[in-house]
Amino acid sequence: MLGIEEARKEILASVENLTDEQLNCEVEEGRWTIVQVLEHLYLIEQGLAAPIIQKELANEDSQPARKKKPIELTVDRSVQKVEATGPFVPSNEFMPLEEMKERLAQSRATLLKVLDTVEDEAILSQKSAKHPAFGTMDLAQWVEFIGLHERRHLQQIEELKVKL
Repeated sequence: MLGIEEARKEILASVENLTDEQLNCEVEEGRWTIVQVLEHLYLIEQGLAAPIIQKELANEDSQPARKKKPIELTVDRSVQKVEATGPFVPSNEFMPLEEMKERLAQSRATLLKVLDTVEDEAILSQKSAKHPAFGTMDLAQWVEFIGLHERRHLQQIEELKVKL
């Protein structure tokens, strides 16, 4: 749906042949490790996107967004980045790939369970919620953003892999 499965497959393929030590290696002071990037994706999907989409699907008063947001800018790493805050900042704990893959599978299953309740995908364009970076956008764009956000961080993972 809207590119989220393809993006996740690309992310997992990108890290599949790395050791747990490589995944948890800080290649530059102050930059996230690869596993921290993966944890951030989990935190966004589990703690922000899925709950917001679920809440707004159930909200009878939810309105369509006034206009489409330029979410395609998400993948452009030359555009000003948005700093992760609070619950979306990954921990500094060592984490094996298998554990991280389980978490990512859990967050994706949660999101897909929410989306499976939608009988007609058109409803996603008729309801909206405020996004921290883009403002109010419809739920279809929220779902699309998840895939774009993962593609942005795929680029980051590739940059980190070069420095291992």
